[in-house]
Amino acid sequence: MLAGLKKVKLFLCGMAGLLALCMAGAVLAASPVLDRVVDSGVLKVAMSGEQPPFNMRSRDKSMIGFDVDLARSLAESMHVKLEIVQMPFGELLAGLVAGKADMVISGMSITPERTREVSFVGPYTLSGKSILTTAGIEGVVTSTAEFNNPEIRMVALENSTSERFVQRNFPAAELHAVANYDEGIQMLLTGRIDAIVADIPILKLSMLRYPGAGLSMIEPALSIEPIGVAIPKNDQQFENLVRNYVSSVQNAGLMGRLYKKWFEDNGWIALLP
Repeated sequence: MLAGLKKVKLFLCGMAGLLALCMAGAVLAASPVLDRVVDSGVLKVAMSGEQPPFNMRSRDKSMIGFDVDLARSLAESMHVKLEIVQMPFGELLAGLVAGKADMVISGMSITPERTREVSFVGPYTLSGKSILTTAGIEGVVTSTAEFNNPEIRMVALENSTSERFVQRNFPAAELHAVANYDEGIQMLLTGRIDAIVADIPILKLSMLRYPGAGLSMIEPALSIEPIGVAIPKNDQQFENLVRNYVSSVQNAGLMGRLYKKWFEDNGWIALLP
């Protein structure tokens, strides 16, 4: 009798293990994002549209930038149409998790905190933080450490790594979080704040756009950050596809050409409003 019960238990355990393996295989096989893209024939890519030269609106209201060209290349590789979903930077990851987009390409740094919410493919480029300030503040602040002062007013993009960089490195400074960089630049130009912390390409662009404003940037870079493509978690097939395509465009030299076009040449500035 006891021997029979043991056999039954072993059989049930074996069946439970087999069921678990089957369920695990089903989970791995499920690819809701990839299915959505293939079935609709559309790749929805979210970006802020307010992070030049990564992404921005031109004078004719079309979206242009490094991220836009990369997104277009990925959509063409997948043989689907590209649909850009614009939303504030601070809402991008929440929008991705909610299914409003299939991926985020928006100059977004890969961080441990963000990777708890989404998966990242990349990096497809590197960036770094610096401080943009005016000639007036240069006489007051003689070293980077002196920005950690309650009399210094600093701006950073809301819910960005720049905002966290200020909170971590300059906790005594008066921090203003803004929805977009244009707002922050105007605050700097009108003297409402003393400095902006942002990615170096964005700060360099501001210096090019306002050559007579006496803007200057702290060098060398204060940090180096990997920039990646954010995608929903738990869709391994879609992640594998995106990873392969990103790797392919990198190996084909596209990233280098895009970097030169948007980060080194400045002819595109004439397209801005």
